[in-house]
Amino acid sequence: MPSPKSSKAKGRRLQNLVRDKLRAAFDSLLEEDDIKSQIMGMTGEDIVLSPAARKLIPYSIECKNVERLNVWKCIKQAEDNVQKDCNPALVIKRNQQSPYILIPLDEWISIIQKR
Repeated sequence: MPSPKSSKAKGRRLQNLVRDKLRAAFDSLLEEDDIKSQIMGMTGEDIVLSPAARKLIPYSIECKNVERLNVWKCIKQAEDNVQKDCNPALVIKRNQQSPYILIPLDEWISIIQKR
């Protein structure tokens, strides 16, 4: 069983990965400080967005980097952290696997309709 310290480090790595990918995706539109990784153990969203970033990224993002996942409990946590005018987004990852994101079905349909 992994120690709480290594579990937090694993979670922090996923948060930092998400933060860095978002910063790269919006590097010409946002400053580095517009997208931050939440301090481990703090309540609320795992990815902290400035008002400018929130306009471009309308999601409340929860990150879970674990081998076993109670997906419904994690979705509930993401939903509980939703900010005004945002959709919940759950980023999940486990060892040796690529990260995936779970968003509400209607949101996904809206995204693919815009393509």
